[in-house]
Amino acid sequence: MGLISPSGLALAVARAGGVGTVSAPLGVQPQELAAQLDSWMDAGAGALAVNFITEQIDPEAVAVAGARARMVDFFWSAPHAKLVDAAHEGGALVNWQVGSLPDAVLAAEAGADVVTVQGREAGGHVRGDTPLLPLLTAVLRAVDVPVLAAGGIAEPRALAAVLAAGAAGARIGTRFIATSESGAHPEYVLALLAAGPEGTEITDGFADCPMCATLPRARVLRSAIAAVAAVAGDVVGTLPSGDGEQPIPPRAGLPPHKQVNGRIDAMALYAGSGVEHVTAVRPAAEVVRELAEGAEALLRAW
Repeated sequence: MGLISPSGLALAVARAGGVGTVSAPLGVQPQELAAQLDSWMDAGAGALAVNFITEQIDPEAVAVAGARARMVDFFWSAPHAKLVDAAHEGGALVNWQVGSLPDAVLAAEAGADVVTVQGREAGGHVRGDTPLLPLLTAVLRAVDVPVLAAGGIAEPRALAAVLAAGAAGARIGTRFIATSESGAHPEYVLALLAAGPEGTEITDGFADCPMCATLPRARVLRSAIAAVAAVAGDVVGTLPSGDGEQPIPPRAGLPPHKQVNGRIDAMALYAGSGVEHVTAVRPAAEVVRELAEGAEALLRAW
């Protein structure tokens, strides 16, 4: 989730018993990543993960992450044993997120310890076309490693459903955007809270991003699609940079974090199909507890 999920959010989730994830910046050098992780990490916080996306990944940076985090995970690239080995050498487990059954099999064959299956209900960049539960069922039959479910899970009943189907856990994004520790712009959070059922759509309307070069499709709020269509001109906002303010073009794939200025409503407001269940901003620890305890109560009742 990039700057939407700063280290404070990841640490809060980890302290509450989940796995908190921070993103390795695209193209980051190993020494730079080591310095960043050393400043972010808290050895007593619990389980933390470092996420790498796209094919442009330095195995040395992966090894740096593997030596500092409990888990290294990958997305938006074909599973590769070389990267898995680099993370393992550092002592970390490997999680590979996929959007199809063939990629799930490839991830397990490459040595991944955990596979996350992403259904088309997921917010942000969507790798595959299959709804979550059919994909989860197929992957569970095909691989022998723990499988996590991702896509549209924002409340206890959805978490209980994937656990009942056989998932070992869930990967959740949208619900944690509306937390006290989130890095999301306040207007982005308000847009999530205002969204109702059928409030999201998969689109190629925000395809100016590194991931979009290979597959320009992402699930965002429908309100953002309508807003960006009404934007005239070449700039929708600005982002602070070393040289002052960097312009953000319309349809950029950057989700607006707290340092972004401009037409927030017309930016890439990524959200999963479960956004209707995101109704209040709460501390991340409360969200973890609500999801876990609520799902457990439902499973016991069933």
